[in-house]
Amino acid sequence: MNSLVEENYLKALFHLSKNGKGEVNVKDLSKHLEIKMPTVNSMMKKLAEKDLVIYESYKPLRLSEKGIIKASLIVRKHRLTEMFLVEKMGFGWEQVHEVAEQIEHIQSPLFFDKMDEILNYPKVDPHGSPIPDKEGNFEIVNYKKLAEFKKGDEVEICAVIYSSEDFLKYLNSKDIQLNDKIKILDLEEFDGTMTVEFSQKENKIETFSNHVTLRLLAK
Repeated sequence: MNSLVEENYLKALFHLSKNGKGEVNVKDLSKHLEIKMPTVNSMMKKLAEKDLVIYESYKPLRLSEKGIIKASLIVRKHRLTEMFLVEKMGFGWEQVHEVAEQIEHIQSPLFFDKMDEILNYPKVDPHGSPIPDKEGNFEIVNYKKLAEFKKGDEVEICAVIYSSEDFLKYLNSKDIQLNDKIKILDLEEFDGTMTVEFSQKENKIETFSNHVTLRLLAK
């Protein structure tokens, strides 16, 4: 059994390494967790001893196969919890992260398997991120960023990359939700400002600045 702190390190490595498949610099991990580098190095040595991390001095970090599975199961608990809070308890998608951060450390696979069953085995969380199964496997879908599309394209909002509370509240203020269908009416080449039409919401027209479109995924 890993400690709460160890689980937080594993989850951070999982996200920074793009689902455990890439390398992570100690400096980037230190910055992400807001923890000093000597402390991070000390923890990496500890996790390496448990065969969860591949660690060599002055080289990028990698999760081991065992570490990837362990980290993905922590992510599973977090994302299932977020979905449960939204679907069964009426939380907004902008409210669930901090609660899920606490619940994800419960050491009972049966608890989360029952949550999964109650939710009818969802594939994604409220933000569109994939939920690993109880073996730690999950489907990776290569969506495109909204900013990659052009004028005249019709797309579906499938996920958000950036899920901070402030950003999700901003999307709420624009009445933007997952699975919304939109048509790109105009695109300003200078700064990426995009005017779109919500075909499912009485042809509502909105204008997005570049920093918003870069954080939406669509297909």
